[in-house]
Amino acid sequence: MQTSKHILVIRMSAMGDVAMTVPVLKTLLKQNPTLKITVASKEFLKPLFNDIENLFFYEVDTTKKHKGFWGIFKLYTELKKLNIDAVADLHNVLRSKLLRTLFKISGIPVSFINKGRSEKKKLTSLTNKIFQPLKTTHQRYAEVFCELGFTTSLKNASFKKKEVLSNPLKLLTHYKANQTFIGIAPFAAHEGKKYPLEFMEEVIVELAKTHKILLFGGGQSEIEALTRLSKKHNNTLCIAGQVQLKDELTIISNLSAMISMDSGNGHFSALYGVPTITIWGATHPYAGFAPFKQQNNCICADRNQFPLLPTSIYGNKTIPGYEKVMYSIPPKTIIDKVLAILK
Repeated sequence: MQTSKHILVIRMSAMGDVAMTVPVLKTLLKQNPTLKITVASKEFLKPLFNDIENLFFYEVDTTKKHKGFWGIFKLYTELKKLNIDAVADLHNVLRSKLLRTLFKISGIPVSFINKGRSEKKKLTSLTNKIFQPLKTTHQRYAEVFCELGFTTSLKNASFKKKEVLSNPLKLLTHYKANQTFIGIAPFAAHEGKKYPLEFMEEVIVELAKTHKILLFGGGQSEIEALTRLSKKHNNTLCIAGQVQLKDELTIISNLSAMISMDSGNGHFSALYGVPTITIWGATHPYAGFAPFKQQNNCICADRNQFPLLPTSIYGNKTIPGYEKVMYSIPPKTIIDKVLAILK
């Protein structure tokens, strides 16, 4: 019997992981139309949830206002006033554990994600590796709500709607009617997830012959590198550093395809149903982090050449001899995949 009407959802970081909650929450609300959800997360991620009916966003400041034990206690007292009926912890880290425990003590039902750490450890083990697909993160999120009494089937999940480009964004992207945009996000947080930039240049050169290329990224060093790259090639523009997340999502929703590493931009494009080609090196989609409904568009490093792959869940660990696993993916493989999708 469903008794909860207002669910607090906790997922404070990271960017890609927060983005992965969106199709699950959108589906949950569609299948349970009387339900209300409040998402507690970092302020800059609010645009991810903008168009979801019956979903409210609560800004969490873990650097100042909500930092440390007393900061989390303050957050609890603020959220308690919203008349929360149940708590879904999709993060399951120290901060979220403390927050959900405070609610549990006050008699509020709580549920939290099982991250499958033991299965993931076996997947990345260098000995006695068990190489098989694990539950997707989306499914793990959905199970949290099932435990609270809300069946959440992702089979018929809906995507976010394509957004309208404003006139300033049309100017920024050099928009023309019937033009095909291909997004490329060549960077990632860790070296084990980055495709060689010289290889990606080959991809850009070929695709830019017939399509407009938009480059995405974040951080000063990435912005500088992408700006240099855009100046070298025709039909290539750097979007990185030009817009805030809200406008970046609008541009992404208008892409015909996105090429991304195992990183946040791939999850952004997948939210809109944009065909998203992801490139995998030290990590692997079997760990459950493939963009939503895009498992068939994953291109992985060659396991015949590098049989110990994947060697890491997050790409932050490399082993001797596996520093250049990404070089086993020829640019032509990516080019052919994109062109096949666009046809």
